Amino acid sequence: MRRYPRRFRALAAGLAALAGYVDAVGFLTLGGFFVSFMSGNSTRLAVGLAFHTHAAGIAGGLVATFVAGGVAGTRVAGAAGVRRAPVVLGCVAALLAIAALVAQMGSGMAAAFVLAAAMGAENAVFERDGEVAIGLTYMTGTLVKLGQRLAALVRGEDRRGWAGHFVMWVSLTAGAALGASMHQWIGGAAIWLAAALAATLAVVAGAIGPIGPALDPVSRSGRGAAAG
Repeated sequence: MRRYPRRFRALAAGLAALAGYVDAVGFLTLGGFFVSFMSGNSTRLAVGLAFHTHAAGIAGGLVATFVAGGVAGTRVAGAAGVRRAPVVLGCVAALLAIAALVAQMGSGMAAAFVLAAAMGAENAVFERDGEVAIGLTYMTGTLVKLGQRLAALVRGEDRRGWAGHFVMWVSLTAGAALGASMHQWIGGAAIWLAAALAATLAVVAGAIGPIGPALDPVSRSGRGAAAG
């Protein structure tokens, strides 16, 4: 996280909040399945298979749709080049708007599958060398890194390394709390707010400029040129 300039870290936190919001709405719509947290769905798939329940089909379908969204997002990002962040987020906003329309038509299940595709695509915003550089829709790895950075803090080696990971977790959790509240208030129409947020983040991503490779600590501090 710290290897990216602050404006990109702020964008990542906003995207984590969006993912939390969407996941909470999807979770409540489906009664216990996820649209961005695929580890949970993988467990539900396995349990469903073991007990021969329909949950396996729902969980497996969500995982497949999420992966398909990731494939599509990566393809779009590759075609967009340096404009990949706003273009990918524009696609995410469009998918969320479609999900909102489908939900209004009375098909919460179909809407949730579109939400899963949107969340898979969102992860293409921060890619480096074909890999996800910052996980936006899941926090397990982020929490592991948070624990590692806190251990470094205790050793007196790194006073600020934990902060970025903590902010990402808080952002996703706060977004989920808002999503749950909005779903309780207005039901499936809450997805419209997610679409509006994604569109806003697409505009922000376009305004702050291309997301390049993460800077190493030396070049970030400007000492690299002096050393060379």
